[in-house]
Amino acid sequence: MLLNGVTDQDAKIAGEAHEAGKGVIIVVNKWDAMEKETGTLEKYKKEVYERLKYLSYAPIIFISAKTGQRVHKLFDMINYVAEQNCMRIKTSVLNQVINEAIAVVQPPTDKGKRLKIYYGTQGSTKPPTFVIFVNNKELFHFSYERYIVNQIRKEFGLEGTPVRVIIREKSEKDAKREDLK
Repeated sequence: MLLNGVTDQDAKIAGEAHEAGKGVIIVVNKWDAMEKETGTLEKYKKEVYERLKYLSYAPIIFISAKTGQRVHKLFDMINYVAEQNCMRIKTSVLNQVINEAIAVVQPPTDKGKRLKIYYGTQGSTKPPTFVIFVNNKELFHFSYERYIVNQIRKEFGLEGTPVRVIIREKSEKDAKREDLK
């Protein structure tokens, strides 16, 4: 990505990486050529995230391939994001985070019916994918899903990697049977 901003091609490639579940680092090159003043870095980060809203989880690094400025840090960041993309979270720990999130913000209701989240488990890595068992998929609104994902990110990081959530319905009887196992 050049200092002239995020191009359409940058956005297209970034979108494909996001959709494929790949770890993402936003690299801004030619930072040495940029005239800087107080707040330039933060202003530029804000502009990048405005253009790539769906990559708010991706770290940004400002480098200069010409001078080598911060290029060595890029390799450490690549390793870090790869670890985040492979992260495995224990079911018991995940459920503790989900239960704490539910205690802070109650699940939504619709026409007198309340969403019940029975439990969650991690289905896979690359990207981290969580399966959440609920009483009614229709009640699990996108905004509440985003809230749960944000709570998981807050607890475990998962920086530089997309997080996927799969919602599965389970009757209350089935969920209780699972608890007894």
